Amino acid sequence: MKAYRIAALVERDMRKFLRSPALMVASMIFPLVQLIVLGYAFGGRVRNVRVALVDEDHGSEALRVREGLAALRAGPRTLQLVDYPNLPAAVADLRRGRVRAIVHLPLDYSRRLRHGDRPRIVFIEDNTDRFLASELIDRLTQFTAELNGPVTPPPLPSAVSLDVVELYPYVEYIQYLLPGSIAMAIFVVAMIGGGITFIDDRARGLHEGYLVTPVERAELVLGLNLAGTIKGLMAGMVITIIGGLIAGIPELWEPVRLLYLAAVCGVASLAMISLMFLTMVRVSDPLVPRAVFGVLNTLLFFPSGAIYPIEGFPAWLRWISVVDPFTYTVHALRTLLLKHSGLPAIGRDLLVLGGMSIVLLTASVALFRRQV
Repeated sequence: MKAYRIAALVERDMRKFLRSPALMVASMIFPLVQLIVLGYAFGGRVRNVRVALVDEDHGSEALRVREGLAALRAGPRTLQLVDYPNLPAAVADLRRGRVRAIVHLPLDYSRRLRHGDRPRIVFIEDNTDRFLASELIDRLTQFTAELNGPVTPPPLPSAVSLDVVELYPYVEYIQYLLPGSIAMAIFVVAMIGGGITFIDDRARGLHEGYLVTPVERAELVLGLNLAGTIKGLMAGMVITIIGGLIAGIPELWEPVRLLYLAAVCGVASLAMISLMFLTMVRVSDPLVPRAVFGVLNTLLFFPSGAIYPIEGFPAWLRWISVVDPFTYTVHALRTLLLKHSGLPAIGRDLLVLGGMSIVLLTASVALFRRQV
């Protein structure tokens, strides 16, 4: 195996890539759009939710509840209260989607509260939207706890308290999503460079030029994969810098941190390019990589923990995340970008991605055929 032959293949592939600026830009636009749209669409705090208030009690204690709910509207602006005269009218509008939940104060609320007879505040939710319902329940649970608290604090603490200490500053969702967008940028380049371009070259007959040269099978596979790795590294670092500026990642320009980020992007690019090349090594139909792109995107991106914690997955989906290169790419990038950790924290991810690359490249060389 000759290094200069591999270098020639890399140079040829990179020249073709750099002569297609539209292809370079297109491979980076989708991850950036995904980062911006999903980051701000899913990362915002719930505000101004229309909630129906049905007050059948109209007593002094009911007035206290109304004032507390009004405070939620004026403070965090979670609720936008709408008064309803009766419960059936509120339920009808809840079903129509005109309000998102109902707070119902029964007729005997104040009386039962004064007599200690387990008063009830009824919260009726539209449980088709679990995220919004969960957010509202959390807010109203806190509000109910405040209602149950003493009017004046006791002179000495009489119960165990919980002090919450956050190890890191508040992380916006767009920052949480950034590692997944970087991994997606690398995957898009891997899909183009490791799959579509290779199959298109074969369909156009360009691949036949390799077959009349003394280039060995291993040299050809390594050359094409190293060229794709360089493309993925370029795309990953561009999205890291642009996305990091958009998301507001602090201390992004620290040299050692950038070096670690480049190492993760490089190893991840090699792993993903190798995976795509192995997937397409025996494919000749140029429509196949385009057809499987959506399936692979879903199968690799979502189980990686890029948008939702892996701990929330069922057991069978966790097994997919174990063999998914996205998982280790996202973990390493998130560790560097959000936790500002060093090499010991990402060493396992680099080893796993490197091991995957060796296995995938070996399989690609074994399956590659030097024939038309």
